[in-house]
Amino acid sequence: MNFFAFDIRKLLIVVAVIALPILSINMKRNPGEDPWYRRPFTWIVAMSQGGYSSFTSGVRGTTSMYLNLVGIKKDNQRLGRENQELRAQLAASTELKLENERLNQLLEFKLNTKMKLLAAKVIARDLSPDHESIRINRGYRQGLRKLMGIITVEGVVGYVLSTELDTAQILVVTDRSAAVDALVQRTRARGLISGKDSNAIRLRYLQRADDVAVGDAVVTSGLKGTFPKGFPIGKVTTVRKTDFGISQEAMVEPVVSPSNLEEVFVVLDSGGEDFNEKLQTGFGPPLLSKMNPPGGAPASTPDGARKTTP
Repeated sequence: MNFFAFDIRKLLIVVAVIALPILSINMKRNPGEDPWYRRPFTWIVAMSQGGYSSFTSGVRGTTSMYLNLVGIKKDNQRLGRENQELRAQLAASTELKLENERLNQLLEFKLNTKMKLLAAKVIARDLSPDHESIRINRGYRQGLRKLMGIITVEGVVGYVLSTELDTAQILVVTDRSAAVDALVQRTRARGLISGKDSNAIRLRYLQRADDVAVGDAVVTSGLKGTFPKGFPIGKVTTVRKTDFGISQEAMVEPVVSPSNLEEVFVVLDSGGEDFNEKLQTGFGPPLLSKMNPPGGAPASTPDGARKTTP
């Protein structure tokens, strides 16, 4: 029979020959030492446990990071909304502060003048092709009449063109059809103010011999009581004399920009007030710093000393 042919007896003999030395070696091991045949299984189990632990730890870390990112996104959205609300509150507070400053100026101006004034708000800017005008929230029920003067603390705005029950249309001095009697403050040369465009007005019908120069202040004449005398209108920017004729014309930069107005005064009665006396030290805005103090108190001179009367 071939020796290498399968025989169960031969297999048992081979196993016994191999197992006897191994068993004898295992019998000589220390009591606390693991059997050698368990070590491969222990290593495999340890590797499996380590891999599982790493995997679960990674899953927990990724889940935790995702939840944190979701929380951060929600916090950012909440903070963004709060930031927008705070910005809106700041804008409203700033607007309220500016409005209070304007109204305080108007109140101080009204208290320091002999004119009878009615405060009004600009509620619209008319888009009429015929007139450059604004609309205010006062009408004939509040006592407004046609041609009443409209001013601000800084200077002349225009005059009433038409009235309704609680509103009025105001023709501003920059309109081409406007007409306001005016004086050159320095030389008292008389002319008529009318509009050229939204940024410039003209002083027309000046005598050719009148002394008018760039930088001269142009003020109201006070005729008919529509405006107080000497109230600022603008400053001369250019003077043009024609080669032929008896008159000259000056371009004037207005002190008031109608496009930026929010509050105005209606001059119900000018009270015969002459602002030439109140503007002796200069011209134009801000008038409040140049007006006589209430109660007839002496005004301060530029060097801080007090004027005294003999």
